[in-house]
Amino acid sequence: MAANDPIVGGMAGRYAIALFDLARDSGTIDSVSRDLAGFEAMLAGSADLTRLVRSPVFDAEQQTKAVTAVLAEAKITGTAANFIKLVASNRRLFAIRDMIRDYRELVARHNGELTAEVTVAEPLADAHKTEIKKALDAVTGKNVQVEVQVDPAIIGGLVVKVGSRMVDGSLRTKLNAIKHAMKEVG
Repeated sequence: MAANDPIVGGMAGRYAIALFDLARDSGTIDSVSRDLAGFEAMLAGSADLTRLVRSPVFDAEQQTKAVTAVLAEAKITGTAANFIKLVASNRRLFAIRDMIRDYRELVARHNGELTAEVTVAEPLADAHKTEIKKALDAVTGKNVQVEVQVDPAIIGGLVVKVGSRMVDGSLRTKLNAIKHAMKEVG
């Protein structure tokens, strides 16, 4: 049962676990994932929808009516739509992004996948991303989904975070270590 899984927590985690258990039992994990991704994309693309979700000015009834209209327009139905409406009626819409993130984590774990956050100084070529994925698959023994973030501040190298483990092979960290070593010597 997902409820014993420590990868999610708090209020958003409890909602995500309940949704995941319902989707698993009804065989709709993938369709719920697609619908939640669609809703999340709409949130990212609409300042008005984001304001509706975040603002405490709107009461539960107003949020539920607005979300129902948005879901109908986006053709999001079934378990995902009912879940989002329930979240709105319970005045928890402000945490919907965290709920979606936690649901995605539960689905990935269910499918035997891990997500690795890889930070690099410059965008990676597809061949390099594939090599990193192969290496992480071999090290973890699981199917690793690689999410690449670009941060020029690391100067070079890369920082890899898988779950609670992190390997910092950035040039910035190496230079800082040398700098501290030089201070101790001098």
